[in-house]
Amino acid sequence: MKKISILSLHLGYGGIEKSIIALANLLADKYNVEIACSYRLYDKPAFNIDKKVKIRYLTKDIAPNKDEFKDALKRKNIHNIIQEGNKSINVLKLRKMTMINYIKKCDSDIIISSRDIFDDWLGKYAKEGVVKIGWEHNHFHGNMKYANKITKYAKKLDYFVLVSKELRDYYSDRLKGTKCKCVYIPNIIDKLPKYLSRLNKKRLVSVGRLSPEKGPMDLLKLYKRIHEVHPDWTLEIIGDGTEKSKMEDYIRDNNLDSKVTLHGFRNKDYIDDILHNSSIYLMTSFTESFGIVLIEAMSHGVPCIAFDSAEGARELIDHGENGYLIKDRDFSKYINKVFKLIDDKALRETIGKNAYEEAKSYTGEVVIKLWIDLLEEAK
Repeated sequence: MKKISILSLHLGYGGIEKSIIALANLLADKYNVEIACSYRLYDKPAFNIDKKVKIRYLTKDIAPNKDEFKDALKRKNIHNIIQEGNKSINVLKLRKMTMINYIKKCDSDIIISSRDIFDDWLGKYAKEGVVKIGWEHNHFHGNMKYANKITKYAKKLDYFVLVSKELRDYYSDRLKGTKCKCVYIPNIIDKLPKYLSRLNKKRLVSVGRLSPEKGPMDLLKLYKRIHEVHPDWTLEIIGDGTEKSKMEDYIRDNNLDSKVTLHGFRNKDYIDDILHNSSIYLMTSFTESFGIVLIEAMSHGVPCIAFDSAEGARELIDHGENGYLIKDRDFSKYINKVFKLIDDKALRETIGKNAYEEAKSYTGEVVIKLWIDLLEEAK
C-alpha cells in the first residue's frame, strides 16, 4: 500500500483545509494517508476526518499572530509591535524548520503540498524517488509576482494539480520544457443531498470568510437595496473574519438587525441545513479561485448569483442556465437578477435543477477517480 503525505498549514476553518480533509478521507480506503500540519489551532480538526488518516502536528502551542501584529501597528504600541514582531519571526522560523525536517525524513511514496511555500521546500528537500505533487488552490488574479513565484517553485515538482481548467492551461504553458506536468482536478463536495431545496423560503444566503476580497460589505449594500423592495426576504451569512465588526455596524446603522443574521463559523451540517432552507445564493467575491461554496449551494438545487470577477464562479456558472454571472460588478444588474428569481418560483426551480446537475461533477466519487489515476501514474 502506497503511503501518501499531505502538507498542510493547519486543519482549522478554511477552503484549503476543507479540501485537504475531503481528499484525505477519500484516499484513506486505498492508501496509507498522513497529514503533516504546521500548526494545531484547535483540539480537533474543524471538519470531520476519517480515523484511518494519521495527523502529525509539527509544532506545539504556537500559531500565527498576524492579527495581533496588525492590531499593535494600528494602535501604534511600540512595545507590542516589537513583541509581536519578534514572535512572528520566531513562529515563521519554526514553521520552516519543522516542515523542512519532515520533508527530509518523510518515508512516503508521494508527498502532496497544499501551499506555495511548501512547494518550494518539497522541491528542494524531498528524498530521491519521492513523487512530488503541488496542489495550487489560489488564482493569481493578475498578480504576476505571485504567478512567477508559483511557476518557479513548480518547476522542481513532478506534478502540479490545478483546481480550474483555466489555471491548468495557464501554468501548462508557463511550465513547458520542464519535468512538471500540470493536471486539472477540481475540488470536492462531500456528498449530494438526498433532496433538493423546495425554494419556498424567503431567504437569501451567503457562505464564506468575512474578509475584503470576499466583498461582504458589497453583499450588505446589495441586500439593503433588495430589502427596500422585498422587505420580507431575509439574509443569512455564515462565516467569520476581519470585516465582521464593520458589517455589524452597517447592519445596526441601517436597521437591518431583524433581517440579516451573522451566524459565524459553523459546521457542515449546520451550513447544509441553512442552504437547504434557502432559495437564492449570493456571492459577492472580488476573487474566488474555485468557489466550493457555490458548488455546495448548487448541490442543494439553490440558484446562485455571482460577479464574474470571481474566476471560480466563471468556471462553474453557465449564465442563464444554472445561475447568473454579473459583469463589471454592476449592482443594478445583480439586483435585477435577484428580483427575477424572487418573482418567479418556477424559474428558481429550473435554474436550481440545472445547478444540481452541475454539482454532480464534483462529488467525491467522480473527483477521487481523477486523483487515483494521477497517483497510480506517479512512479
